[in-house]
Amino acid sequence: MRRFHHLKDKFYIFTVSILTLISISALFIILYFVFRKGASVLSMDFLFRFPRNGMTEGGILPAIVGTFIVSILSVTIALPFGLMVAIYLSEYAKDNHLSSFIRVSINNLAGTPSIIFGLFGLYFFVNYLGFGSNILSSSLTLAILILPFIVRTSEESLRNVPSSYREASYALGADKSTTILKIVLPSAIPGILTGIILSVGRVAGETAPILFTGATFFIKGLPLSPFSEFMALPYHIYALMTEGTQPDRQVPIAYGSALVLIILVLLINILAIYIRNKKRVKIE
Repeated sequence: MRRFHHLKDKFYIFTVSILTLISISALFIILYFVFRKGASVLSMDFLFRFPRNGMTEGGILPAIVGTFIVSILSVTIALPFGLMVAIYLSEYAKDNHLSSFIRVSINNLAGTPSIIFGLFGLYFFVNYLGFGSNILSSSLTLAILILPFIVRTSEESLRNVPSSYREASYALGADKSTTILKIVLPSAIPGILTGIILSVGRVAGETAPILFTGATFFIKGLPLSPFSEFMALPYHIYALMTEGTQPDRQVPIAYGSALVLIILVLLINILAIYIRNKKRVKIE
């Protein structure tokens, strides 16, 4: 019997190892494919010049800047709301129908296709509120898109803070709000940053929401205000691959843009992981 359990454990370990290897291999195959197709167009001019000649020459600077602005702005908008909901659910809410309804709503929101968020943003922010098609509308739409990810990761991080931290704070005379702000929240920062990392990666790669709410195929300059239209790497790639009239010249640019997008997301993730680890060391 013991030998049977030993073999079963070995089989599980082998299966998990194979599946992990397949997942990692798929990632590297995709990276290799995009790198092989797009590396030939990478240069300083490609990164820091404006597109020209019908998007068949020049660079992708407006798309890089637009992607960065929208990603940062959407996370900045979503983070306070997500944190407040997470604090309520983990620290104040009782196990009742209301808290269950909130969690079910968050889960449903997380599973909603991104194109639905795009249609909502088009109707509510662009048309109903009259913001127009611009950075602000796209950022608000993407903020709603990533809100459930921030709520769930933040709530889990807050719940993982040892209860002894809270009890020690109460024993010293601190009230609940002070304990949350001074003890619990700083201790949960590494996990909260993980949610931000996932959110930035999700926002930077979305096409459907910005397609309806603000992204444009081409602009002559950089966006100067939240009410400006903008270029973004995901939509830029989509447009080059589907609307171009000179595919032999535009397809390499699309692959180069995809490679830049992957590198940009990786750099943001590395920076966030570095900050998270620094915070974790300080807390420990």
